[in-house]
Amino acid sequence: MFQHHRSHGQRKGQEALNECQTFVECGNMYRRTRPRLLRLFLVFSVVSCILLFSPRLFAAFTNLPLFYVEDTFLAETENRNPSCPSILKNGTFCCDRSSFRTDVCYMKGDIRTISSTNSIFLYTSFLNTTEQKQEEETIKIKPYTRKWETSIMNTIDELTLVKTSSSPYHHHCDVHHSVPAIFFSTGGYTGNVYHEFNDGIIPLYITSQKYKKEVVFVILEYHSWWITKYSNILSLLSNYAPIDFANSKQRHCFSEAIVGLNIHDELTVNSSMMRDDPKSMLDFRRLLDDAYRPRIRGLLGEEGRKEDENERGQRLISNPKLVIISRNGSRAILNQESLVKVAEEIGFKVEVLSPTRTTELAKIYRSLNSSDVMVGVHGAAMTHFMFMRPGTVFIQVVPLGTDWAAQTYYGDPAMKLGLRYINYKILPRESSLYAQYDKDDPVLTDPQSLNKKGWEVTKRLYLDGQNVTLEMKRFRKRLLRAYIYSVSRRRKEMMGRSVSL
Repeated sequence: MFQHHRSHGQRKGQEALNECQTFVECGNMYRRTRPRLLRLFLVFSVVSCILLFSPRLFAAFTNLPLFYVEDTFLAETENRNPSCPSILKNGTFCCDRSSFRTDVCYMKGDIRTISSTNSIFLYTSFLNTTEQKQEEETIKIKPYTRKWETSIMNTIDELTLVKTSSSPYHHHCDVHHSVPAIFFSTGGYTGNVYHEFNDGIIPLYITSQKYKKEVVFVILEYHSWWITKYSNILSLLSNYAPIDFANSKQRHCFSEAIVGLNIHDELTVNSSMMRDDPKSMLDFRRLLDDAYRPRIRGLLGEEGRKEDENERGQRLISNPKLVIISRNGSRAILNQESLVKVAEEIGFKVEVLSPTRTTELAKIYRSLNSSDVMVGVHGAAMTHFMFMRPGTVFIQVVPLGTDWAAQTYYGDPAMKLGLRYINYKILPRESSLYAQYDKDDPVLTDPQSLNKKGWEVTKRLYLDGQNVTLEMKRFRKRLLRAYIYSVSRRRKEMMGRSVSL
């Protein structure tokens, strides 16, 4: 095969050389050419074509989505509609629909909400004359960040934005706000911690940064439990209580509003996509630290303990801490006790964490923020890698059929946060599916072919239908690697130096 490719390449090279000899000069070697007149004609033809088609060509390219690749991480870069300036004129609005993930509309002027009709009115200058022609422009938008998923977007409340030159007097203001508003939905997949952060909290952080807490959040499909769960974070993004749009009978008036949230990629903050006050995932991580630190102090107080000023120094000289994120349903580690035993034998201090939807996030943050290594099977709970300190280790166990999702949703974002990521792809014999199918069945040998049949097949087989039994001899190598790195990192951290995994 190699010889075939090499000989084929030689023939291609010779053909290229022949073309080179026919038309132009090659390198420093002058070759035989056709008559000069023919050459001039060809050059003239090429230039003419470029001049003729270049406007269309360049226009086509300006409409293409832009992408960048960094550390094998593919993400959509900012491709804002040129008609949406960074500063809007008073009495105008502009909607950016260029992203495949989200639509975002910007409004400035006399803005008034009417929740009974799911409407937001923008009143332009009004003159009290009967001859003035009233103009009206209407736009529909669903302020949720999974625009491409038709099924879930069908469940999201739709807002109608109305720009009108009619009189605003019959839509009086009950509450005048001196700060801007951000309208967004907490519907959709809310209830799943991955989606709560990826579709909601991180986009809200990105969108609200430029206001430096001087902004009001107006929420569609409002959930009191969501407000309680994320109150520590929300209080650092806004100085004002959130508004339940649907159940607020008052008309709220603003001079500026954003409808919808900006999103960069999976669990990602990309500073190059932020016009004002650029931030990164490290900045978001610092926000989490500020959000949960007071509550963690409270937890210590409830335990009758005081925060130790030398806690960091004590952590550096103790055994590295490993946290196992345990699952009870599908994709559970069936030999978890063996995993704990092997990790302790290596030298780790082990903590098993079993988070549920009702587990207080500050408690999860406390456990992971003080750990050196996190181990877990691919799933929504892996979102908690964001609670790890940059430079620590994240080992993700990847079941059959979940390679792409594991890397895209958690592996790549973890590396962008500065974690040392280890991908443990299980062998077919480590999956519970191995006992259900023949060893040559595509379910085991070619999961990709099954994934191509659709989400329902993937969910039934690989997400809901398998558990994991780790081969401890094989997995121990990853644990040992993480342990050696963690010990070395602690020593280097005490000396103010960095270390590679």
